[in-house]
Amino acid sequence: WDNADFSKGVGTTFYQEFPTLNTAKPPFVRDVETKVRQYLRSSYSAAWTLKITWVKAPAYAARTDTQRTITYQAVLTTDGYRSYVLMLYQEGGMRWDYTRLAATNALIGYT
Repeated sequence: WDNADFSKGVGTTFYQEFPTLNTAKPPFVRDVETKVRQYLRSSYSAAWTLKITWVKAPAYAARTDTQRTITYQAVLTTDGYRSYVLMLYQEGGMRWDYTRLAATNALIGYT
């Protein structure tokens, strides 16, 4: 894992909240529910979901490379009892040049 750096005006971050308790669920939330059910093989009905998208994020420190950016999402969702996070990466994975990062042990994802 490493830090994104938006200080040079390259890239941006968006977020969208989906409060869905007792309301109709948009297709995005239904897709998240399907993924949670598929991965965990259990029933799941989202009451709240938050989608955060980092678009064309350059690695820290951006002064060294603003051309090799990545786009990725974190989706947080809960049914009020259980909470999950989905980490979604752009096709092609990590485009940062890991040999030029401040930390040389960067990972994609988490453990």
